[in-house]
Amino acid sequence: MLSKSMFNVVIITISFFLPKVDNNHMTNNNKKYINVLLYVRIVIPITKIYAGVIMVTVSHVVQKVIGSHIFLQEAVTRGIISYTLLAKYLQPEIEKEFGKKVKHSSVVMALRRYAEKLEKKQKKPVFNYFAETILKTDICYIVVEESSTSLSKIQNLHYDIDFKKGGIFNIIQGNYEVGIVTNMKYLGKIQDIFSDERILNTVDDLAVISLTYTRDYTFTPGIMYNVLRFLAWENINIVTIICTPQELSLVIKREDTMKCYNTLERMMKSSGKNN
Repeated sequence: MLSKSMFNVVIITISFFLPKVDNNHMTNNNKKYINVLLYVRIVIPITKIYAGVIMVTVSHVVQKVIGSHIFLQEAVTRGIISYTLLAKYLQPEIEKEFGKKVKHSSVVMALRRYAEKLEKKQKKPVFNYFAETILKTDICYIVVEESSTSLSKIQNLHYDIDFKKGGIFNIIQGNYEVGIVTNMKYLGKIQDIFSDERILNTVDDLAVISLTYTRDYTFTPGIMYNVLRFLAWENINIVTIICTPQELSLVIKREDTMKCYNTLERMMKSSGKNN
């Protein structure tokens, strides 16, 4: 950033390179002409550069600050927030990043430009969103510590699940633990089978909403983000996610089922209008 002191140094430095003029042989009109010429050709351009550097820096800081607040970025993108009030709210943080006081109007202008940039940049996924939406309730989620014996027990447990009568059995294997998503009626049996294993966590009273996609889901950027941001905006917590090439299953608390379903319906309608 070019400070005022550095700006003055630049002006003084430039003056050394200007041709020396003998003032004794110059009329007042000539002196005025040269002063005006210097002002137009040198001082004004440098002043514009100096002002431009400050404005670019403010815009850069505004983008950095907004980028670190995902919900503010969402509000700016949707056009549901006052730039004047947002600028007032963010001004202390922007001044801290910038290292000096900034004008409120400069922040507002930077916000407007950033909003226009986001609007042009943001591209929503375009394709047939869901072929089918499936809801299942009375679900539980058990997490056990991974071991050779626990994996063997999980494999044997698979044969006890009655899939023809709506049974589900999803395994999420991490580096050190294994998650099991299944029906509540199997919880007691699982706890008995893993009684000599380390059960890290058990969550009951859950529901699973499964979204089945068209085949281009795997290769379309932003699909999962688009779903999750809608749910996060409605303060719907996701306990875990089960993902396959054509299916995305969201495990949520049963009390959030209707709100989640309605939010996804609204998202599908919004996507349909954009398509």
